[in-house]
Amino acid sequence: MSSTTHRIAVIPGDGIGKEVVPAAQRVLDEAGRLFGFGFDWAPFDWSCERYTRSGRMMPEDGLDQLREFDQIFLGAVGYPGVPDHVSLWGLLIPIRRGFQQYINLRPIKLLRGIDSPLRKVPEGGIDFLVVRENNEGEYSEIGGRLYRGTPNELAVQESVFTRVGVERAMRFAIGLAEQRAGKLASATKSNGIIHTMPFWDEIMRELAAKHPQLEVSEYHIDALSALFVLDPQRFDVIVASNLFGDILTDLGAAIIGSIGIAPSANLNPEKEFPSMFEPVHGSAPDIAGQNKANPLGQVWAGVMMLEHLGHQDAADAVLGAVEHVLAETDVRTPDLGGKSSTEEVTEELLRTLTTQVPAAR
Repeated sequence: MSSTTHRIAVIPGDGIGKEVVPAAQRVLDEAGRLFGFGFDWAPFDWSCERYTRSGRMMPEDGLDQLREFDQIFLGAVGYPGVPDHVSLWGLLIPIRRGFQQYINLRPIKLLRGIDSPLRKVPEGGIDFLVVRENNEGEYSEIGGRLYRGTPNELAVQESVFTRVGVERAMRFAIGLAEQRAGKLASATKSNGIIHTMPFWDEIMRELAAKHPQLEVSEYHIDALSALFVLDPQRFDVIVASNLFGDILTDLGAAIIGSIGIAPSANLNPEKEFPSMFEPVHGSAPDIAGQNKANPLGQVWAGVMMLEHLGHQDAADAVLGAVEHVLAETDVRTPDLGGKSSTEEVTEELLRTLTTQVPAAR
């Protein structure tokens, strides 16, 4: 019996989520066995498919059900015929906001064994973190539609930036930068967005002045996006608003080889509530049920969950196994140019993890 058992709410969701989540659970269970802890997985069928049957992504008391768990492990949501805003506002955003998961953390790291689509990027040449403010900003519920279906139809969407919300995201990013290379980049667009972005910049400068040892730079979002492609090696930690961070991290996933491997963590840094860990990829209904899905994004999300739970050694071992499989074998799914199945990749990960960890000890 493990000395520590973590209670994890599991939401496989839709499409390939139902394939990659069980695969990642097997890898995490093996890591737990090797490092002396365990998982108590509790499945929830909350999904777009559930919505088509019941009219709800999750029950009315869904947050109360999740509140008692240590963490949440999410697969993917999305189903033909269900609009994306229904799945987002019916499941993900209520969880992120209800549990104060105000940090969305996404590592942009070129793993050993993967070639970046960018020219002249050496192995390991991309390694930075994007801290995305996750609870407010451009993704607010304030606004509406008027005069629908008429020539005068209009839509209004308000952005909401609070000092509390902006500061806590920036402080989290500053903390990461201090632990890493001491470089922090702030994404802005204050030349075109006249109120919220100058407010963002002012707070960044106030906080930066209290950390003179850090190298803090401001980049307009358009120029920053271009530099992701032209010079990604310059970055270490980036802090961005909800919308800017969302766009930047999908671009970041592309420059490290495949959106199918990119992970994401929705964090409540104070650990007063459960955090939620998910891959960046969607439900991919075109390949769902075909045993073709890449499980590495879900596994890497599991690595981030291990880190948040305090099992850094296990996290390092699992990510090391991922890189070994990519660099030392030809086992990879079609999105990475291979012919292997989800099951074959999972089995190779388990084999590598089981053999490498005892050898390292």
